[in-house]
Amino acid sequence: MKADRTIAFVMAGGQGSRLQPLTTARSKPSVPFGARYRIVDFVLSNFVNSNIRTIYLLVQYKSQSLIEHVRKSWTISPLLQQQFVTVVPPQMMSGEHWFQGTADAVHQNINLIEEQAPDLVAVFGADHIYRMDIRQMVDFHLANRADVTIAALPVPLRDARGFGVIAARPDGRIEAFQEKPANPSPMPGNPDQAYASMGNYIFSTQVLLDALEEAKRNGETDFGGHVLPRLLRTHRLFAYDFATNEIPGIKAYEQKVYWRDVGTLDAYFDAHKDVLGAEPVFDMFNPQWPIYSSGYQGPVARVLGGELRNSLLAAAVITHEGCRISNSIIRREAVIEEDVELEDCIIMDYVRVCRGARLRRVIVDRHNHIAPGDRIGFDPEADRQRFTVTEGGVTVIPAGRVSFFARDHQGTLRRSYSE
Repeated sequence: MKADRTIAFVMAGGQGSRLQPLTTARSKPSVPFGARYRIVDFVLSNFVNSNIRTIYLLVQYKSQSLIEHVRKSWTISPLLQQQFVTVVPPQMMSGEHWFQGTADAVHQNINLIEEQAPDLVAVFGADHIYRMDIRQMVDFHLANRADVTIAALPVPLRDARGFGVIAARPDGRIEAFQEKPANPSPMPGNPDQAYASMGNYIFSTQVLLDALEEAKRNGETDFGGHVLPRLLRTHRLFAYDFATNEIPGIKAYEQKVYWRDVGTLDAYFDAHKDVLGAEPVFDMFNPQWPIYSSGYQGPVARVLGGELRNSLLAAAVITHEGCRISNSIIRREAVIEEDVELEDCIIMDYVRVCRGARLRRVIVDRHNHIAPGDRIGFDPEADRQRFTVTEGGVTVIPAGRVSFFARDHQGTLRRSYSE
């Protein structure tokens, strides 16, 4: 099949209010995930692995952390002019306002589409954890002579109010589209599930350009709420079944079709369970479809002692004698002192957990210092006085003060390897 040239717009401006306090000083796509990644790394890796490497990352809220991450981690090749990941903040070329919605964000950068003159334009979100060969979706789009293709998958009906809900024929042709309906329609023959849009779209370029100009004239700002329902009346819209997507290197024990919306603290916490264990539901190690991220140059982890079970340790982590760590993820340059107990925890970069502390079901954001003997995650009412406690009972400690120096395991002040 003809390999039509595709460029990508990744919508990375999400405020992430439901992930507070992890999004107090960063946007949702820049929130850390696993032992060494950011949420945005998953969609960018999918595009790069799919050989779609002209990527515009549209940012807006609290974008500096994301900008720095992309600058340090996502230089593809300065020699190849059409292979890049570049950050695009609101340019305000068509008015003095920020991005008002997904369609408005792309319209404000319509000049980039015209300059690149691609055959297809992919518009994807940056908020999800998954692997996807986007070329297979492109092939589906071309084979069906689609004007717009929407990636879709079944979700529980009770959760469908947060998605665009699709009614499609057996061949994928969309007959109806409801954006975040109060009463979503179930799938035929499956009353407990709805066919939901993943918020990932492929447009034939001229269709997109015409739709954006019409949306501008009509005062419309959003793809799901405005543009797609209007196009459905006049164009060929198809749903691409994400369940048919095949990734090389997937192990037999993994969930073949893995996609997680980590838009809430509990969903974010639960998704981390999927990367732990001898046979994880989502195995981060796949040489045939790697997840790219920071090229951090710090030292390897040092295990000076302790009892570790079913946990991940990132670079430059130090664990001391007598500590006990289970079902936890420890990100880079964290120090776990003597007699510390961590159970079901996410400890982010540059955190020091001091002697005798006990933490259970706790997320500790960057640059924190947990006091000696502190107990967190055992008394929800006491924790609420100091921190955020989710409906699922997870305690979340906001980021601490940033420091360019950190104390090593002997207490000596040294320059940190922070990025």
